[in-house]
Amino acid sequence: MTEKVKGPASYFPSIEKTYGKPMQHWFDLLAAKTDLKHMEQVAWLKAEHAMGHGHANAIVHYLKQQQK
Repeated sequence: MTEKVKGPASYFPSIEKTYGKPMQHWFDLLAAKTDLKHMEQVAWLKAEHAMGHGHANAIVHYLKQQQK
């Protein structure tokens, strides 16, 4: 049986469907924004890419978890 995806990654299918880009696209964009704090990165995704708050926050949160 496949375990259900939890946490920020659970948003990824919806993000890909809604914005038409693979997750790696968003990860690559944020790689150039590491000087920004969490909520600054969220605000940037919302302002520059018209992303909803929940989706933007999920991406940033996921990346921050991976960097630990």
